[in-house]
Amino acid sequence: MNFNSIFLKSFRVLLLPFALLYGAIVMLRNLLFDKKILRSSEFNFPLICVGNLSVGGTGKSPMVEYLIQLLRPHYKIATVSRGYKRKTKGYVLAKDGTTALEIGDEPMQFHINFPDIAVAVGEERIVAIPQLLHDKPDTQAIILDDAFQHRVVKAGFNILLTPYGDLFTKDFFLPTGDLRDQRSSYKRADVIIVTKCPADITTAESQTITEEIAPLPHQKVFFTAIEYGVPYHIIHHNFRKITNEDEVLLVCGIANPKPLKDYIFDTAATYYQMDYTDHHIFRIDDLKDIRKKYENIQAEKKMIITTEKDAVRLVKFIDELQKMELYVLPIRHKFLFDAGMEFDKMVLNFIHHFKMKEEVTV
Repeated sequence: MNFNSIFLKSFRVLLLPFALLYGAIVMLRNLLFDKKILRSSEFNFPLICVGNLSVGGTGKSPMVEYLIQLLRPHYKIATVSRGYKRKTKGYVLAKDGTTALEIGDEPMQFHINFPDIAVAVGEERIVAIPQLLHDKPDTQAIILDDAFQHRVVKAGFNILLTPYGDLFTKDFFLPTGDLRDQRSSYKRADVIIVTKCPADITTAESQTITEEIAPLPHQKVFFTAIEYGVPYHIIHHNFRKITNEDEVLLVCGIANPKPLKDYIFDTAATYYQMDYTDHHIFRIDDLKDIRKKYENIQAEKKMIITTEKDAVRLVKFIDELQKMELYVLPIRHKFLFDAGMEFDKMVLNFIHHFKMKEEVTV
């Protein structure tokens, strides 16, 4: 642990009084919802929520994309997100020409990767959902991105993510820890997924983690590892593998870049990095710095790698990027212990049974 890490950890401990105050407010709010003093609205429509109890870095966006790929062949689906750090307010439905500044990083990523599905944002999901169904009346299911703690809307199927290296069971409230909701809120989930696991995690270790989480009888715990795809050029979309002969300049502004850095370290000959804050808005001066850093790498085989989240904020520099060796590294969840089919079946059955119930009611 370096000096900066020790200093940050010590500083966060000093913020314990604020964490206790924040925790008290969160617990009071949850109590008011549990006692139905504050009301949750339910929709007669299949809503799947993907969320977490902590801030950043649990793999929500790849899980939303996993669900899109699972459901898209069977249903007309849509996503609703808050649209974090966008420059607009209220409800916005993505369309041709929409930018990340209008809808946010993750929704823009969904819109680019899946242009055939409806992607909407809105701070108030209770307003955004009816508006989306009005604009896209053929929608058959909606995925709510990062909405687990948003109790004003009650989803029919809740997927809770917690990272292997930072389980919610060992965490504490912000700003001392990373929790934005109390630990006991995990009981509202239907499925709990431990993400970013080592690919070689043992059955015994997974059982120990499951016992620590203490799922309720109706809850199922799954384990996933990160699986990286083949990088593609940010503009031309041609593919190029990372080899052990490549020197890589890693450009990223994400909440938890450690798994990505570990992967590049293991895959490339060597790598350099340019770190930015999460959701960093890239400017032309940043691009000039990236180009200068890349040109200073004295290697015959070299390339720039960035994440899909960062790519949606870089692609606006289309003219400058045409001749740059900047590649986007895709990421997805890989279910461990051959449990992917079981998870898929649970999600598909939720929508199927909902539709069946809807037909009987009609």
